[in-house]
Amino acid sequence: MADSSAVAQPHTHDTREAVLFGGVYGAVLASSMVAALTQYGHTSAASRRYDALWLLVTAGASALAHGYAHYIAERAPHRRWDGLRALALEWPLVTAVLPTVLLLAGAGWNWWPPKGVEYPAFLLNIVILFGLGLVTARRSARSWPAAVLIGLLDALLGVIVVVANALIK
Repeated sequence: MADSSAVAQPHTHDTREAVLFGGVYGAVLASSMVAALTQYGHTSAASRRYDALWLLVTAGASALAHGYAHYIAERAPHRRWDGLRALALEWPLVTAVLPTVLLLAGAGWNWWPPKGVEYPAFLLNIVILFGLGLVTARRSARSWPAAVLIGLLDALLGVIVVVANALIK
């Protein structure tokens, strides 16, 4: 007979898992948004400020949706602040898009030319993906060759977005 007093515990995500998942999701989201927002060749400073704002809004909405989905998907009883805690755990996703937001906003504020800023944004996100994969693999006690391979596989996600952007244009 099964013990009826056992209550299913919600899956807790350790920080490393949350950073990797949110970071990868955020970096791919940032690259995808940059590709989508620059598709029609709008490269003025004003359009780059708009792009930065939309990337931030999209990251926030994605984090809210993902945190909410985690919250409702757990079939365990919830305590009072579990919903807010689930949302707060999505900080890596928003944090991962901030370098791209800064890059776009900087172009919007004429810190650098707004035309062509999508290419440094793609490169930045590919480097972020590689770094997340490498660091996470090393912290999981993987060997250096395995960690580099995992970093390269993560970076490949960013490369796929770049290639898709080139093919769609």
